[in-house]
Amino acid sequence: MTLLSVSTNNPLIDGRQSDRALMVRRGIQVLLAELRFALLPELTLSNGRRADLVALSDKGDIWIIEIKSSIEDFRVDRKWPEYRRYCDRLFFATHPGVPLEIFPEDCGLLLSDGYAGHMHREAPEHRLAPATRKSVTLEFSRTAAQRLMLAEWAARTPL
Repeated sequence: MTLLSVSTNNPLIDGRQSDRALMVRRGIQVLLAELRFALLPELTLSNGRRADLVALSDKGDIWIIEIKSSIEDFRVDRKWPEYRRYCDRLFFATHPGVPLEIFPEDCGLLLSDGYAGHMHREAPEHRLAPATRKSVTLEFSRTAAQRLMLAEWAARTPL
């Protein structure tokens, strides 16, 4: 199921994220784009879970970034361990107002101020099986192409 709607003003915004989560996402997107990653927010994985941000490197490495905008946001979410099966590295991303000690040491940690991002802690690598890598990469590319098409349709002026 697509997260986009051609009937809205901006088909790339699905309205599910808070302003603070979008601010964190923006800074992390800047950081990862500088590292030459292709990025896709809100990618649905084969288990039905939606990853906040999926990053694909030019070598095919897959990172999942779980955005947490508050202590409560982290405490109520227990689905994040399931993301490990779909990435080579798993990160949390947050802003300076959230205490960093709440995040697990076995995940990477990214900080964002909305304008840029910083890698506070590298994530340990756990390489994906080839079949899983292919599946996630195909879903990433198909979803990105569909969103691009819908954004193009939304940007067209009526004939």
